[in-house]
Amino acid sequence: MRKFSLCFFLLPFALLNVLGQQQYRKPVMPTKNLILMIPDGTSIGVVSAARWYQIYNNLGGDRLAVDPYICGTVKTFSSNAPIGDSAPTTSCYMTGMQQREGNVAVYPLADTVNDLVSVNPSMAYQPLATILEAAKYQQNKAVGLVVTVEFPHATPADCSAHYYDRNNYGYIASQMAYQNLDVMFGGGNSIITDDIKQYFRNTGTTLVQDDIEAFRSLKGKDKAWALFCEREHPYDLDRDTTKIPSLAEMTEKALEKLSQNENGFFLMVEGSKVDWSAHGNDAIGCITEYLAFDKAVALAMDFAKNNGETTIVILPDHGNSGFTIGNKNLNHGERASISTLFGKVSEYKKTGYGLSEIILNSKPEDFRKIFKEYANINLTDDEYNAVLQSIDYKKPGYTEIANSLNVASVVINIMNSRTYFGFTSGNHTGEEVFLAAYHPQGNVPMGMNTNAEINQYLFDVLGLKKSLPTMTSEIFAKHTDVFAGMDYWIDKSASFPILKVKKGGKVLSVPAFKSLAYINGQSIPLNTVTVYIDKNDTFYLPQNLRDKF
Repeated sequence: MRKFSLCFFLLPFALLNVLGQQQYRKPVMPTKNLILMIPDGTSIGVVSAARWYQIYNNLGGDRLAVDPYICGTVKTFSSNAPIGDSAPTTSCYMTGMQQREGNVAVYPLADTVNDLVSVNPSMAYQPLATILEAAKYQQNKAVGLVVTVEFPHATPADCSAHYYDRNNYGYIASQMAYQNLDVMFGGGNSIITDDIKQYFRNTGTTLVQDDIEAFRSLKGKDKAWALFCEREHPYDLDRDTTKIPSLAEMTEKALEKLSQNENGFFLMVEGSKVDWSAHGNDAIGCITEYLAFDKAVALAMDFAKNNGETTIVILPDHGNSGFTIGNKNLNHGERASISTLFGKVSEYKKTGYGLSEIILNSKPEDFRKIFKEYANINLTDDEYNAVLQSIDYKKPGYTEIANSLNVASVVINIMNSRTYFGFTSGNHTGEEVFLAAYHPQGNVPMGMNTNAEINQYLFDVLGLKKSLPTMTSEIFAKHTDVFAGMDYWIDKSASFPILKVKKGGKVLSVPAFKSLAYINGQSIPLNTVTVYIDKNDTFYLPQNLRDKF
């Protein structure tokens, strides 16, 4: 009876998945491997500017690596708002269900006034199985994530964790570590706990921290994490290439390791900081971050074509900042030469944020020299004074740089004043984003697809058999259903809540946000992580866990 009631509980989600997936629908031949590539927060204006910048600077011809594969657009949105942030938008790519701001792969709260899709109020906070989890759980594929921000940031978290608040790194990081990822390359050394390190030792997972040579020496298919920097990586233009690998190099190493799995693999690669540059209205940052991502695309395409069994899907999760080539200061833009538009920005040797970091660590008497050296800008007296007066302001988080007075925004404004790039905001925007795809038999999604339809394509191209709602009911059942009629309680005295169940002389302990349970102190591995939601005081865990007790 429990199984029937839970399946009925998930029925609206299943129907939503089926009824909304008609745009691309045509026969899709499954492939062994799937690479999902997300340039976070990339509006189409950034892609256009990156292409012209590449042409002007003779960096690789008149086309980007992504260009031959652009096949449509994506309407990406939250469950109750046309403009989404990274958490709900990539979560929808992963789960098939639109979600609310900040949600990481969980069913959204209903918003009866504003909901844009059908939302079942009784399912609020339900963790939803992801494409990554399905590839591992159903097909025993290798799975990996490659990013340039801290590893529990929204986009990688969407693939491999579940919580209603993207900012709870403690809960999210533990889930990602206990997901037994085959590859995790990115940032976030300060977030790795002693518990995570011990789990890696117990499971034979190699952890490389701030050691590029050890990273480059990784061999075989054993699980490996390689993290650089305390939190996020520097922007690619500001990166010390002797200490921190590029996104393309990390992608290459990930493919080298994952492709050794005989069952295939799923890999998500994120060009994470296009979004950060856009939030700061940092034009040179947007352009060079996207070009660094495009190098990873080129490498992945070469792999896919040589491999013959790999599909690649490339798409942003949402737009950001309304970036344009041309702004209100450009009169008769149709007469502006490529040199007028891209000559000055091509002289910048640092992003605006990178230059502000140098300014913060320098003496005022050196400011003019620094601007000349890194941006070929001769500061006016007014600009010099503006920089000087901004030094005492604390720099805000990356999402607020363009919207507050701080040294980074002052430096960026000075750099942008010499160019003709426009920004409508420092926030996310709601326009459709580009869609590109490669499939060895040409079975790619065409036209305009919603983010839920993209999820269906990912599902089909992996050849998954069990629907994500069905899988959700199996791996994320409520503890009140799983242990109905038994003696159980939740111990909240530790850093993570622990579900305890008593049966005769045995006690089952299930810590939240891990993939282990304990019977009288003896550990038993679980196929998936457990999730605890404080809003409804509920554990979500494998439906068959009762049978192991």
